[in-house]
Amino acid sequence: MKTALITGVTGQDGSYLADLLLEKDYTVYGLRRRSSTHNIENIQHLQFDPHVNKNSLKLLYGDLSDSSNLNRLIDKIKPDEIYNLAAQSHVRVSFDVPEYTADVDALGPLRILEAIRESNAATRFYQASTSELYGDVLETPQTEKTPFNPQSPYAIAKHYAFQIVKNYREAYNLYACNGILFNHESPRRGPTFVTRKITVTVARIVKKMQERLYLGNLDAKRDWGYAPEFVEAMWQMLQQEKPEDIVIGTGETHSVREFVEHAFAYVNIAIVWENQGVDEVGIDKKTGKTLVSIDPYYYRPTEVDILLSDPSLAKKKLNWSPKTRFKEIVEIMMKSDLEKV
Repeated sequence: MKTALITGVTGQDGSYLADLLLEKDYTVYGLRRRSSTHNIENIQHLQFDPHVNKNSLKLLYGDLSDSSNLNRLIDKIKPDEIYNLAAQSHVRVSFDVPEYTADVDALGPLRILEAIRESNAATRFYQASTSELYGDVLETPQTEKTPFNPQSPYAIAKHYAFQIVKNYREAYNLYACNGILFNHESPRRGPTFVTRKITVTVARIVKKMQERLYLGNLDAKRDWGYAPEFVEAMWQMLQQEKPEDIVIGTGETHSVREFVEHAFAYVNIAIVWENQGVDEVGIDKKTGKTLVSIDPYYYRPTEVDILLSDPSLAKKKLNWSPKTRFKEIVEIMMKSDLEKV
């Protein structure tokens, strides 16, 4: 039986990965930060008591800013695999808290790598990298060979993490790899991220709990996939004979505007657009009521206009390809949020 440690286990990816590994009969430890709220919504369906269920998730307190804690846990558990999914992962927020973002997203992975190196454990390490590394893209689509051009404190911190993983792999012969994951969504996505913000707000509008959805750049285009499928690719990356950095995406791109239109269409509302720039609004075609407005606060200081993956290597090396299409992802999220709201 293998043992895995998942940082960021309460997040979208961490919770789906815990589901997957427990199904594969792993012993799974999940690292979460201590906070004043009991934030376990994404994992509350799992068993936490090993006396009741041997395949339970074992929750630990820890923080990527605390190297002594990480050293102690890794030396004690000696996991076969570590999946580092913890991060300050909101791009817009990284402009507000750049120092914290750098400490957790850049130095956090370094602290884990050092703990692995010092423990002399044969641990395989997965680092959650991001398509935001490509930033103001220098070529489209983006592959493993596309130069990085990060445009936010978040992406720059992740760039450091990417390079330090590569360095430790080459310098110390560690099994360490980066999954360059493009956007991936689900009902477990945090409600401050644009996709989930859209589906939650549309559900609230339908339930007459809110009147309007406020967004930033409607024309930003992203390669959106389905999170449960992406964690399968993470696991497969650590099962390969040799570690390799691999792009995971769908090979399709869609705009925020399209996401909004599909979300409203799910509740039988057709959106028509009027005006331009900050004055643009989305109007209910049937009633004439304004349901979408632009708030300049949600613009990034430096925008990333388009991200589009070429996942050919993932298909070749991992035999992995996405199954759930863009419209279906929107519908899955809308169905869930209509039930929750």
